[in-house]
Amino acid sequence: MHMFQIARKEEQKTTSYSLLLDDLERARYDLALAYDNFENAMEPDLIDYCIYQVNALQMRYKFLLTKVKQFNEDSYARNPLELSEP
Repeated sequence: MHMFQIARKEEQKTTSYSLLLDDLERARYDLALAYDNFENAMEPDLIDYCIYQVNALQMRYKFLLTKVKQFNEDSYARNPLELSEP
């Protein structure tokens, strides 16, 4: 039973990591879209909105990137040989 619990925890970590990477990719895409919208904005109110949106998405992207780095550092700290290349 203990082996199954370990396998389940590893599966959850892998799933969490892949979801985190998916969120990071989505944030990158949304940020690129916001930059495109900003470049095409003409009205002052729309420009203000685009600036707000870009700033918010930059913060989200930075947050997710930090979480991915922390996840990788935690994984390496647990088992440094696991990530080494043969």
